Amino acid sequence: MSSTTGPSGAETAPRSDRPLTADPAAGPIPEAPGTASDARGTVPAARGSAPEAPGAAPGKRRDPFFDNAKYFAILLVVAGHSLANLLNVPMAKGLYLFVYMFHMPLFIVMTGYFSRNWTFAGGKARKLITNVGVPYVVFEFAYSLYDWLAGRNELEISLLNPYYLTWFLCALFMWRLSTPVWQQIRWPLAVAVGFALLSYMSDLGGTFDIHRVLGLLPFYVLGLTLKPHHFELLKSPAARPVGAVVLAAGLGGTFLAMDHMSRNWIYWKHAHFEMGVGNFAGTLMRLAMFVCAIVLVAAFLTQIPRRRYWFTGLGAATLYAYLLHGFVTRLLDFTGWWDADWMHTPPGVVIVVGGAFAVGTALCSRPVVRCMSWALEPKMTWVFTPLRKPGGRMR
Repeated sequence: MSSTTGPSGAETAPRSDRPLTADPAAGPIPEAPGTASDARGTVPAARGSAPEAPGAAPGKRRDPFFDNAKYFAILLVVAGHSLANLLNVPMAKGLYLFVYMFHMPLFIVMTGYFSRNWTFAGGKARKLITNVGVPYVVFEFAYSLYDWLAGRNELEISLLNPYYLTWFLCALFMWRLSTPVWQQIRWPLAVAVGFALLSYMSDLGGTFDIHRVLGLLPFYVLGLTLKPHHFELLKSPAARPVGAVVLAAGLGGTFLAMDHMSRNWIYWKHAHFEMGVGNFAGTLMRLAMFVCAIVLVAAFLTQIPRRRYWFTGLGAATLYAYLLHGFVTRLLDFTGWWDADWMHTPPGVVIVVGGAFAVGTALCSRPVVRCMSWALEPKMTWVFTPLRKPGGRMR
């Protein structure tokens, strides 16, 4: 296939030939939009209070802390994908590296936390199919056709090779299926870290984006092992100033490192030989990145407000913003907007980030959810056999 020219003038190859190009993908939000957290992720509803989100379990109120965290996290995703087109500006380059150091681990830790009670029973496997598997297929087709119609690539649709944003749905499907295994072994996090480190020592190919699935697995398993009291520590008033200092130090550190570190490390998808390092040095780098990411995730969560605000309800629909905002950022790419000179300046970076925040907020809104729920939350009851009650009867 022939290569195409990216927004900053650099050549980017079509999907099958793109091992080391900047990857705009990031992780979506852990829960399926519109569903209530499990019992440990909710708080009792106050008498007479309005429902928190469509589909919330009766008698329970979604914990606003987690919805607030998911809302701010999706803003980072949209902003990060926008900054990817402005990396010739030092300000954008530093912010981009900082965001990518922890925003995927953040999503995945929260995904694991809300997957603690996942089993194959009670229709949960069906929801995995309808809320993860079906959107993966729909958006794999949609983005591939979108690029083809824009003349960017030959028409190539492969469910075995996730395209653009869809990689996380593929990874989430595999992680959820593996959940019962991690819940049965004695040292799940250590085993997951071992698998992740070993996965980068050889070429596993691009099927299912397997390097990223295994490489980011420890963050999912970490989420599975977390308890509510761990988040209570991060919510404490004393943790907030400490977290602010850590985030500031991390931001400063990324600006110092951005010209001395390959950006491909932050995508978690390349084997050591692709990065030009040996297994020993690569393993040390991966361990350092695990530690840095976890510290930044914890620091970010200390800054999340605990009360309800106007944006709290939007946190229940962040998967919509994740899967849909790519059409906006790629439209600007296809139409040449990212080449505008004014964007490639510090004031332009600020304006672009502000616009990204606005787009992310709008795509979490109720009108968007109503219009797109057929693709992201399809019912599809006609596909499944009747559920069996514990006694063996159909229901």
